[in-house]
Amino acid sequence: MDFGYSINQSSKIDMDRASGDIAAQVLRYEPSFAVCIGCGACMATCSAGRFTPFNLRRLQLMVMRGQTDSVHAEAEKCMLCGKCRLICPRGINTRNVLLAIHHFTAPAPTLDIR
Repeated sequence: MDFGYSINQSSKIDMDRASGDIAAQVLRYEPSFAVCIGCGACMATCSAGRFTPFNLRRLQLMVMRGQTDSVHAEAEKCMLCGKCRLICPRGINTRNVLLAIHHFTAPAPTLDIR
């Protein structure tokens, strides 16, 4: 029967099972990523955030929590304009962070041999 509603999947995160591999790789590539306080200044100037549902704070949180299923698709929305880097009060090189996230979450290439 259709009662007009559906049960949503749980959004609970099991931090013991979540993989921190990508976060560790990004931190090795760009150590300034560790000092992000999530203030949102980056999103106040984000060009991609004005035209798409891109959110750098959400991306950072997903990586730190180990929720890396949709991180690559989210990182591809960034235009790499650099406005976020200019406005960041902590001096985080957000461009390097995004490039690292994009690199470390890229799906493996597939061979199409016909």
